[in-house]
Amino acid sequence: MRAVLTWRDKAEHCINDIAFKPDGTQLILAAGSRLLVYDTSDGTLLQPLKGHKDTVYCVAYAKDGKRFASGSADKSVIIWTSKLEGILKYTHNDAIQCVSYNPITHQLASCSSSDFGLWSPEQKSVSKHKSSSKIICCSWTNDGQYLALGMFNGIISIRNKNGEEKVKIERPGGSLSPIWSICWNPSREERNDILAVADWGQKVSFYQLSGKQIGKDRALNFDPCCISYFTKGEYILLGGSDKQVSLFTKDGVRLGTVGEQNSWVWTCQAKPDSNYVVVGCQDGTISFYQLIFSTVHGLYKDRYAYRDSMTDVIVQHLITEQKVRIKCKELVKKIAIYRNRLAIQLPEKILIYELYSEDLSDMHYRVKEKIIKKFECNLLVVCANHIILCQEKRLQCLSFSGVKEREWQMESLIRYIKVIGGPPGREGLLVGLKNGQILKIFVDNLFAIVLLKQATAVRCLDMSASRKKLAVVDENDTCLVYDIDTKELLFQEPNANSVAWNTQCEDMLCFSGGGYLNIKASTFPVHRQKLQGFVVGYNGSKIFCLHVFSISAVEVPQSAPMYQYLDRKLFKEAYQIACLGVTDTDWRELAMEALEGLDFETAKKAFIRVQDLRYLELISSIEERKKRGETNNDLFLADVFSYQGKFHEAAKLYKRSGHENLALEMYTDLCMFEYAKDFLGSGDPKETKMLITKQADWARNIKEPKAAVEMYISAGEHVKAIEICGDHGWVDMLIDIARKLDKAEREPLLLCATYLKKLDSPGYAAETYLKMGDLKSLVQLHVETQRWDEAFALGEKHPEFKDDIYMPYAQWLAENDRFEEAQKAFHKAGRQREAVQVLEQLTNNAVAESRFNDAAYYYWMLSMQCLDIAQDPAQKDTMLGKFYHFQRLAELYHGYHAIHRHTEDPFSVHRPETLFNISRFLLHSLPKDTPSGISKVKILFTLAKQSKALGAYRLARHAYDKLRGLYIPARFQKSIELGTLTIRAKPFHDSELVPLCYRCSTNNPLLNNLGNVCINCRQPFIFSASSYDVLHLVEFYLEEGITDEEAISLIDLEVLRPKRDDRQLEIANNSSQILRLVETKDSIGDEDPFTAKLSFEQGGSEFVPVVVSRLVLRSMSRRDVLIKRWPPPLRWQYFRSLLPDASITMCPSCFQMFHSEDYELLVLQHGCCPYCRRCKDDPGP
Repeated sequence: MRAVLTWRDKAEHCINDIAFKPDGTQLILAAGSRLLVYDTSDGTLLQPLKGHKDTVYCVAYAKDGKRFASGSADKSVIIWTSKLEGILKYTHNDAIQCVSYNPITHQLASCSSSDFGLWSPEQKSVSKHKSSSKIICCSWTNDGQYLALGMFNGIISIRNKNGEEKVKIERPGGSLSPIWSICWNPSREERNDILAVADWGQKVSFYQLSGKQIGKDRALNFDPCCISYFTKGEYILLGGSDKQVSLFTKDGVRLGTVGEQNSWVWTCQAKPDSNYVVVGCQDGTISFYQLIFSTVHGLYKDRYAYRDSMTDVIVQHLITEQKVRIKCKELVKKIAIYRNRLAIQLPEKILIYELYSEDLSDMHYRVKEKIIKKFECNLLVVCANHIILCQEKRLQCLSFSGVKEREWQMESLIRYIKVIGGPPGREGLLVGLKNGQILKIFVDNLFAIVLLKQATAVRCLDMSASRKKLAVVDENDTCLVYDIDTKELLFQEPNANSVAWNTQCEDMLCFSGGGYLNIKASTFPVHRQKLQGFVVGYNGSKIFCLHVFSISAVEVPQSAPMYQYLDRKLFKEAYQIACLGVTDTDWRELAMEALEGLDFETAKKAFIRVQDLRYLELISSIEERKKRGETNNDLFLADVFSYQGKFHEAAKLYKRSGHENLALEMYTDLCMFEYAKDFLGSGDPKETKMLITKQADWARNIKEPKAAVEMYISAGEHVKAIEICGDHGWVDMLIDIARKLDKAEREPLLLCATYLKKLDSPGYAAETYLKMGDLKSLVQLHVETQRWDEAFALGEKHPEFKDDIYMPYAQWLAENDRFEEAQKAFHKAGRQREAVQVLEQLTNNAVAESRFNDAAYYYWMLSMQCLDIAQDPAQKDTMLGKFYHFQRLAELYHGYHAIHRHTEDPFSVHRPETLFNISRFLLHSLPKDTPSGISKVKILFTLAKQSKALGAYRLARHAYDKLRGLYIPARFQKSIELGTLTIRAKPFHDSELVPLCYRCSTNNPLLNNLGNVCINCRQPFIFSASSYDVLHLVEFYLEEGITDEEAISLIDLEVLRPKRDDRQLEIANNSSQILRLVETKDSIGDEDPFTAKLSFEQGGSEFVPVVVSRLVLRSMSRRDVLIKRWPPPLRWQYFRSLLPDASITMCPSCFQMFHSEDYELLVLQHGCCPYCRRCKDDPGP
């Protein structure tokens, strides 16, 4: 770092304070009782400002640049505009010591000997706060939230925007260390606000906003009068009684002197966003300096080390862009880097670092050695085991322990030095002198080797990779290249400031100068492109360029030198250049040029690079042919030309080499029929015919498909014509072809139908299949297009296709979630297994989803499926067992649906009596293993509730007792516990709800251990499928030998007469059988043989069925009998109504019994039977 004086002026009085306008164009100085306004560009005094009556001690500019303020010994503060006009004045009780603007709110803090005030443009008055000591300096934090006050008694007080003290910092020296200057670091990159404090205890210290000190005090050998930061906070300026301004890092490390003065320095400031510094002295001198920070750096191949913030070293890997920072905490004077070594010279020592590992990408350095000694040198070089110091004409070689091993004395000043490699401890140095001499020195040899001597001074040097050529840039900006062995000047180029050889290519170098980069290959002309900076390295296609303080790797395509070699047919050399880095287009051009030059090896490598398999196959075939002994280069070149599209040149070469047939094949393959005809002339007729045939194929494939179709049809090539029409979607042409073809031509007709089907013309495809008589394909077409009506109609005419229709139909229904229809379709298709599987899945799903009415319906359907399968004698017993099982499950789930709805839904649609009956029915019917989904808790809970509501307290108590032994869900727990307690308050008896056996007139208990049968006669009860009342029906059986047909013929089938003949009347229709009661006088007192048979046979512990003879059957009226007409192998079931005052309806499909009124209401509600879902309009079975 060095300081250059830009301008200097002198005022009549001491310069007490300085403030820059935020844009840096103006400088405000407090000198005597006036303010002096200077132009910073040339030091012109623009205007003196008079407003104060006594010495002006302080001045400060607002961050927005609109106003500035000055404070004086006359106890007043004046606010000035940027146009240098005073607009406001206010006073304190004592002399104003310092002023400072808030950087955010532009609030002004003005401090006097006894107090400080806060003023903002928005308020009229100044809020003042007393101070315990004289305030000497003040400074706002970056965010404008806090104000630091430095006092004469050695205390720093940190206040908020309202003037309230938040933090108090006491310096160790107390009143012996007055706080003379303070400043907050303006950097916004710092995590914490950092306050720099300079006191007259001759110390600099740093504090956080919390009052915590950062590091230790930095001792000074003078009294500091002013401290200030650069705009970005990276450096600190400090001046005082030592009559100079010193530059420090933000951490307090001294870097150097900005400028020495003749008197005390009272103020110093850095110009905003620049490296300019202004200094104000006690004798009135104003000095304006420019700070020039020299670049301290080192480069070795792809590693670049440079100084940052004056005390840090950053090592950058130019290829991977990795960076590592080494904090030295002292001024870095010199840097050298070589292989895995890094040397850093500090003011009092040299540090030698080494990499942790041999990995080329490793960026971790550790200290290897320290040489604790002060050295003066112009250049620093590091080797594997040595440090080389260059001081003017002298070179010194030191070991890492600091011992001088040898020394070289040059004839002239050393201008350039570079390590050119070598074994550890024996490295070679390339040295350039001012007198033009160029030397090579080995660190283990005391004698220098003179490589050559030129007339002009050396500025830059580099040696080629093979050490055979030397490039020199002299003081006349000329680049000269020498042959080291012969000392011959090979060539020279003007306008160069630096030069570098390519480390991967012997004949390539680059040099920079005049804003251009110049690349030179061999002795070819220079290729030039724009580039700012200095070339410092050249590796492959990357050129390392130093511009200002940063180095960058510039990717430079090597296209220009490659083409220079290509122009001279030097393919191998061009390939070497291309390997350094060229574009894909350049690689392809190299490959083509080498191929035309018949340099197949180079061409092959280039085509591999661009991954062109086509040309690689060509080269491979040529190499194979050469191995077989072919030597005709014309033929090889003709193949190359044909691949490149140079067909006429290829044809000429084919003809010259005697291979006209290859030229003809080339033209025909390329559909260049006119050129082929011209080439043939009046040749062989066979070849002409072959040409015409290929032209037809070409017309088909490329340009005229319709013309090709017509040609193929006329030639009888119907299949090819159909393929073209099908591929192009020409339905009309396909139909015409299909209609013209004979039905015996099955292959083209089948192809026509296939294309028509693909082109969504199923009607025309069906027409074609019919013409062929291919009914199976027709059925398949209807199925694939889901034209089910046509498929079913075809299936009616041809039953052999039934499976081909119904099976896909069922699958289609299942895929569309129409499972019930799918089940029926499987059944129709004779796929009983699939039909049952669908039903079982539907049933399981219904149970899992608590759709118990659906589960009942599906179980009923399953039972009917099993009954249908039971007609097969081989499966009869198994299927009948399943039939009875599924019938029982259907009844259970049908009843349980009401219980589930009652317990889950808030509103019940069933009467208490119905729920009571259903609960009893389920308890009596449930097997030991309760079916899936049925909850015994819900059944008992419903029974308990309804029993209590209907007065059956004993039964309710029994149900609650049963519930105590079961696991109760949490939502029922409270209700059941409450019911269990309240039922104890009820009498221990049941109401008159006991069921009556209509066979023996016995009253049965509400809970029957035998189940749903009479405890006396064991006659099974017949329940209504809606209200679950016991119906007045008794089942009877036929005597042996009486068939169902005979039984029906014996039963009186008389119909209702117009005259009122009162008796039971049966109304039979499609949907049900209904018993109606009409009374007659004649019927009273008639003896009924059936009733007599009941009374005669009742009683006993075993169930004795009612068996009727022909005589009893003959006495019965058809109107009193209900018949379940089960399909075989089941027998029909007969039931006799014993009460003539209630009508009963039986569903002819599921044979479930209902009270007629209930059935009619349910059918009106649902439109079908509630049990089997048979619609009322469906015909009977």
